[in-house]
Amino acid sequence: MTESLGMTEKLRISVVDFLNARPLTWGLLHAPPPDVEVSRDVPSVCAAKLASGEADVGLIPSIEYQRIPGLRVIPRLGIAASSEVRSVLLVSDVSRERIRSVALDPASRTSAALTRILLKRVYGLEPEYREGATDARLVIGDPALKTRLNGHVVLDLAAEWRAFSGHPFVFAFWAVRQERSTTAVEELLRASRRAAVDHFDALVTEEAAATGLGAAVVEDYLRHALHYELDGGDLEGLRLFYRLAAEEGLIPEERPLAFGASS
Repeated sequence: MTESLGMTEKLRISVVDFLNARPLTWGLLHAPPPDVEVSRDVPSVCAAKLASGEADVGLIPSIEYQRIPGLRVIPRLGIAASSEVRSVLLVSDVSRERIRSVALDPASRTSAALTRILLKRVYGLEPEYREGATDARLVIGDPALKTRLNGHVVLDLAAEWRAFSGHPFVFAFWAVRQERSTTAVEELLRASRRAAVDHFDALVTEEAAATGLGAAVVEDYLRHALHYELDGGDLEGLRLFYRLAAEEGLIPEERPLAFGASS
């Protein structure tokens, strides 16, 4: 992946620095081209950098596409779960019907929106969302994989979404600012994905050491809890999520997906 893109200005890419993103970001992190600058960020910062122009490409929370104008989506690449995801959890100290307050994780805006939608649509709950001591808390990413769950009521939000909607849930995808959307950029991101597939065993070994999770846990999570090649069912679920988010006032309106140069 070290071949130059032939750009006069460096391509700035913001990647999610969570385990769940490694099967998309492996190549970029290990062998970026000389005219590419990669930053490791939490999901909300990826979105903020793309919105402000600090980044040209971002692996953004899916809800943020609706809030940032002028983006193009890389077709068929993203982070999605067909059922239990294990790393996006609502952990409650009380039974579901008694949840009156929820602490959301500021790092992930998609999971926060999904929490609000599911609690209202599935359980008829409209709790207070605040910081500090609460009945329940949203836990995402690597911390969720390490959270001790004994004695708590736990909702896996991807599994809840599947039961509610019948669709997988798309948590994130690559988005490019319109002026930097080219087939060369898309190929760069696809090459990063191919590198992860080709070096999957090395990826698992490295991430197990970095996270402190067992190699078997990392491999099972990346192979079975998530998928990275999006299809029509994933997009149907994504569009439903956008429609419900608009109905709940979480986004101004539902905008159709605008795909990149090669679509």
